[in-house]
Amino acid sequence: MPTQPNNSHLPFGDHKNAPWYGKDIISVKQFSREDLEYIFAVAHEMHVMVDHVGTFDLLKGKILASLFYEPSTRTSSSFTAAMERLGGSVIPINEVKYSSVSKGESLLDTVRTLECYADVIVIRHPEVGSAAQAAKAARKPVINAGDGIGEHPTQALLDAFTIKEELGHLDGLTVTLLGDLKHGRTVHSLARLLSLYKVKLNYVAPEILRMPAELIDELKAKGVEQTEYTTLDQALPQTDVLYVTRVQKERFTDEAVYESVKGAYVIDPKVMKAARERMIVMHPLPRVGEISPEFDDDPRAAYFRQMEYGLYVRMALLAMVLGKA
Repeated sequence: MPTQPNNSHLPFGDHKNAPWYGKDIISVKQFSREDLEYIFAVAHEMHVMVDHVGTFDLLKGKILASLFYEPSTRTSSSFTAAMERLGGSVIPINEVKYSSVSKGESLLDTVRTLECYADVIVIRHPEVGSAAQAAKAARKPVINAGDGIGEHPTQALLDAFTIKEELGHLDGLTVTLLGDLKHGRTVHSLARLLSLYKVKLNYVAPEILRMPAELIDELKAKGVEQTEYTTLDQALPQTDVLYVTRVQKERFTDEAVYESVKGAYVIDPKVMKAARERMIVMHPLPRVGEISPEFDDDPRAAYFRQMEYGLYVRMALLAMVLGKA
């Protein structure tokens, strides 16, 4: 269950010499364990402040440009809510087909244009490495909200924060990643982030959707214990965190292949009888059948709480890169 927020408060205000001021957030590889502890502490305080006050003027006068080349409900609305909770404003560009991009404008020109109006840019783009390119071109901070099948660092941060708030710690946990591990940028980023802790990682996926070998090798070099399975049966009883992902239809070029694997795993009350009483089930959402709604009332179902934790993490990140935390 979530830990109770304490009543201590971190100093918020102008911190132009703070380490994250003006920095880009592109990859989980840029974070140390100490960075994570700091981000989690700021996010925890954001939670306290929202509970007590609702909105405040920490980022009053600041503007966020939200540039999404792919459909998004949760991530885009989460960043918008985070900015507005902090008193800032948002330029939402979620329908890129109606913008100058549809006229052939390059990503870099779009970013250079938006930074004339905004103080920070959040970008989602279907091409791996696009956020890094945008950050190189921009003078203002750029936050990666997902680059193709590459990374989704803010999702990984909120996922790790969720685990910390729900279970109290990350060291010593067994985390099982389930579903589309080949295309899932959320699991790629989370696995890298968890490698900073003493965790055991289980990968459960159909053969054609296995975790990329290069990522397994990367984590193996860091000493992370990893085990691959094609069924959940063996892994579930020892699992502290079950992280479920959907099979992403938009990543498949052959619909027949998608149909063959889309229902490979379904989490429901019957399946979860084999799981521990004290554990959590997470999902980056949206779900399309891989978790039964019948499981939603189970206290172990943390995926909607996970979305709320994401608000506090993104509030923390915006305050940090804009020199207010």
